[in-house]
Amino acid sequence: MRPIIPDYMTEALEKVRPDTSGERAGYIPELATADPERLGAAFAMLDGKVYGAGDIDTEFTIQSISKPFAYALALTDRGFDSVLAKVGVEPSGEAFNEISLESTTGRPLNPMINAGAITVHSLAGAQDLDPAGRVERVLHGLSAFAGRRLRIDESVYASEIEHAHRNLAIAHMLRSHDILTGDAKTVVDGYTRQCSVLVTTRDLAMMAATLANRGVNPLSGEQVVPETVVRQVLSVMFSCGMYDAAGDWATQVGIPAKSGVAGGLIGALPGQIGIATFSPRLDPHGNSVRGVSLFERFSSDMGLHVMEVPAAALAVVRSNHVVGSGPNALRVLELQGGIGFAGAERVVKEAVDNEPSEVRVALDLTRVSSVDDVARRMLLEVARRLTLGGHDVFLVDPESVVPDPEPGDGGRVTVVDTVDQAANPTRSGSAR
Repeated sequence: MRPIIPDYMTEALEKVRPDTSGERAGYIPELATADPERLGAAFAMLDGKVYGAGDIDTEFTIQSISKPFAYALALTDRGFDSVLAKVGVEPSGEAFNEISLESTTGRPLNPMINAGAITVHSLAGAQDLDPAGRVERVLHGLSAFAGRRLRIDESVYASEIEHAHRNLAIAHMLRSHDILTGDAKTVVDGYTRQCSVLVTTRDLAMMAATLANRGVNPLSGEQVVPETVVRQVLSVMFSCGMYDAAGDWATQVGIPAKSGVAGGLIGALPGQIGIATFSPRLDPHGNSVRGVSLFERFSSDMGLHVMEVPAAALAVVRSNHVVGSGPNALRVLELQGGIGFAGAERVVKEAVDNEPSEVRVALDLTRVSSVDDVARRMLLEVARRLTLGGHDVFLVDPESVVPDPEPGDGGRVTVVDTVDQAANPTRSGSAR
């Protein structure tokens, strides 16, 4: 059978290929010579599988797509307080290269515009790093997100630094507000090298998937940045990643995203997928024309908008039934699907409104695909309170979707692989 997803992606590319509107980034001579007909798209799944169509292995420079990843590194290296003291999180509503600073503090409004990104570069790595060490920290971090060692395109760097007058002006303005404490020219030089890192569409999809996978690279298994950092980065991407088109993007596409003037575009949908596209012609906002069209199509066709209404949590309790009879009767609450707060609330309500008369109670997670942390704590609290009420509680968890099943003070739960093990008192699981 022919592969379904690559066929779909090829069809999507052919739909947007006739659109030749937009212009290459002419203000950077090296980017102005890019082949405007290059076109590619890649999906990176959280198990490491990559689907692609078109020019997904063609190298180009990462440019502003480096911004969310450098932000993640700075938050990891310096902590939230230190970074937020220097860079805000408010949408600017302005172009990427505007001098958007708070009037009272001089802070850049967010890390996705150049003023914020230049500041963020200065915060990556330890405070006492020299300029070369800071560039290496960023390069190493970007490589960890991609799952392979990346390199800098020296010709693009040279072309950009020769025409970096506006970024130098921004950096000197930041220095005048003490947002930058080092030499402005040196910081801009390092930031320009950061933007000149070579990537492919395949790399970018994997980098986006690492964000979608709570900071764990699907290929290497490395925890590149902490989960709390990922939440911050994706939030800022969603509100600020597409510059002065961020509002239209949030409503029409609804995927945390970031674009770059070389023609790349990424999107990271938490818990699902990393997406990347490449096409060099840009719209007036600096975003890839064909890339935006592809993301609009992907979001619509595949229901990827983050505000897409999920299935109601009512269905999390698949059944509430009894196995056996007499003193060995077992009340079974069979659960299903991915369980978050709303789903766990349904389990709590079921246990409270229909408190079991049977001594033995099992929470059957055989059909449960995932349990987030708040749901885990709620389910274990149900087990604890059932224990305190005189019940023997079993957790049927063959895939260990509930890690560390410790109900807490006064609670006890026996973990088994099947309902039959819980129903038959001569069989035992591992008591916790």
